[in-house]
Amino acid sequence: MGVLRARRPNLPTSSASAQAAEAVQRLSRVRATDAAKVVVKPEGAATEDIAVVPREAFDLFLEVLAQLADGNAVSVVPIHAELTTQQAADLLNVSRPYLIELLDTGKIPSRLVGTHRRVRYTDLVAYQQEDDARRAKLLDALTAESQELKLGY
Repeated sequence: MGVLRARRPNLPTSSASAQAAEAVQRLSRVRATDAAKVVVKPEGAATEDIAVVPREAFDLFLEVLAQLADGNAVSVVPIHAELTTQQAADLLNVSRPYLIELLDTGKIPSRLVGTHRRVRYTDLVAYQQEDDARRAKLLDALTAESQELKLGY
């Protein structure tokens, strides 16, 4: 795939979302066990190409289409990727200064490459999962407290 580029994915147009939704509907009926033979014929082309696609790639393709159908931008990041601090901040949807604070306090590990920090994608995912679990626990506690106090929420 090459180098991970620091670019923001573009949101799909409404036309692209509709096409993706139709594709998901049709392709979801395909139950690939190990691999799927995919036939592609670009609009206006006289010939079609056939490729055998591993199940994992086919499932990922369906997930990408589903996200596009929902109007979401999609970016593919290799699991072993090391990201710049800006890329990491973008993935967590936080500011770069806030990410730097997380790195400085050791909440997310990083390493120096020359004078620049790099953050492993797997460390970002781990932090995100821990943070989501912590937030869910706090929300449960707040909900229980509001019910105890009969606040009507």
